[in-house]
Amino acid sequence: MNFERQELTEQVAQTAREFARQHILPNVMKWDESQEFPLQVFKDMGQLGLMGVLVPEQYGGAGLSYFEYVAIISEIARVCGSVGLSLAAHNSLCTGHILTFGNEEQKQRFLPKLATAEWIGAWGLTEANTGSDAGNMRTTAVKEGDEWVLNGTKNWITHGISGDVAVVVARTGEPRTRNNATAFIVERGTSGFTGGKKENKLGMRASETAEMIFDNCRIPDANRLGEVGDGFKQAMKVLDGGRISIAALSLGIAKGAFDAAVAYSKERHQFDQPISNFQGISFKLADMATEIAAAELLTNQAADLKNRGQKVTKEAAMAKYYASEVAVRVATDAVQIFGGYGYTKDFPVEKFYRDSKLCTIGEGTSEIQKIVIAREAIGGEK
Repeated sequence: MNFERQELTEQVAQTAREFARQHILPNVMKWDESQEFPLQVFKDMGQLGLMGVLVPEQYGGAGLSYFEYVAIISEIARVCGSVGLSLAAHNSLCTGHILTFGNEEQKQRFLPKLATAEWIGAWGLTEANTGSDAGNMRTTAVKEGDEWVLNGTKNWITHGISGDVAVVVARTGEPRTRNNATAFIVERGTSGFTGGKKENKLGMRASETAEMIFDNCRIPDANRLGEVGDGFKQAMKVLDGGRISIAALSLGIAKGAFDAAVAYSKERHQFDQPISNFQGISFKLADMATEIAAAELLTNQAADLKNRGQKVTKEAAMAKYYASEVAVRVATDAVQIFGGYGYTKDFPVEKFYRDSKLCTIGEGTSEIQKIVIAREAIGGEK
C-alpha cells in the first residue's frame, strides 16, 4: 500500500487549508461561545465542492476519492472540530446513504442539491433509549396505501433543526427481530416533521445537534431507500464509511492541538530556555507525534480499502477507535504543555480538548468499535 500523497490530494488539502484559515479561523471562538451553526460557511464550502466530495460529477459532486475526503476533513478539523464534524456528517451519512442505496431517481433528485450545499443533510438513527441498541428503536413507519406514516423521535442528530433533508431509519417490524428497520428520505417542510430540542454540548458547539420529531409524518413510498427491512444493514455499511470520516476528524483535531503545543513549547521560556528543551515536554511531543502518525496510517489504510471497494468494517473501526482516543490524549497533553494558559479560552488547545471527546462517542463508541474489531478478528480466523 502506497500512501504517499498524490498531487491531486495535496491540491485539495491546500484548498481546504486556505479556506479554513480565511473563513473559519477568525470566527472559531465566536461560533463556539454562541453555539452558532455557521450555515453560510457550508454554503461556501459547497461552492468549492467540499460538501459533495465523494459524489460523482454526474450528480453535481466533486467525484473525489476517500484520500481527498480524509485530507479535507482533517484540514478543516485542524482549525475547527465543529465545522469538521458537520462536514463529515453531511458527506458520509445523509449524502453517503443516498449515494450508496438510492435508486437513480432518488440520486438525481437529491444528490445535486446536497453536493452543492443548496440543501444541508441530516441522518437519523440514534434515539434516547437506543444508541448502540438500534434494533430496539421506537420510531416506527407504518405502510398506509402508497404512503408511510412515521412516528417517534430521533436524538443527537447533526443538523436536526437546520437540515433540509434527512435520511431516517425507522422500525418497520417487531423490536429485536431481524430486518426490522427501513430507511426513508424525509424533506424539511413535510407535515409532521419538526426539529426539537437543541443540545447544549461540552464541545463541538458550533455543530448543531438536535432532536428530529415525527408526528404522523406521511411520506411517499418513493422516498423509501432500498427494500423494506434493509435499513439497519444499510446503516451499518454507511457507518463503515462514516467511521473513516470520524477518524479523519480525530486526526485533524489531534494535529491542531499538536501544532499549537509545539509552537507554544518553543515560545514559552522557563529557566532561561524554551520549555521544548526539557525532556518532560519533548517526550510528550514525541509521543504525540508518533501516535498521530500511527492514526494517520490506520485512517489511510481504511480509505485505501474503501477506494478499492473492499470490505472495510474492521479497518474503519480500528481507525476510528485509535484515532479518536489519540485525539483525546494529544489534546489532553497539549493542555498540560500550555499549563495554566491551556485552561483558558485565550488559547486554542482548550477547545481542541473539549471537541476531542465527542470523537470517542459519535458513530459508535470506542467500546462498540472494540466489539466490531474483535468480532471481525475472531471471525477472520475461522
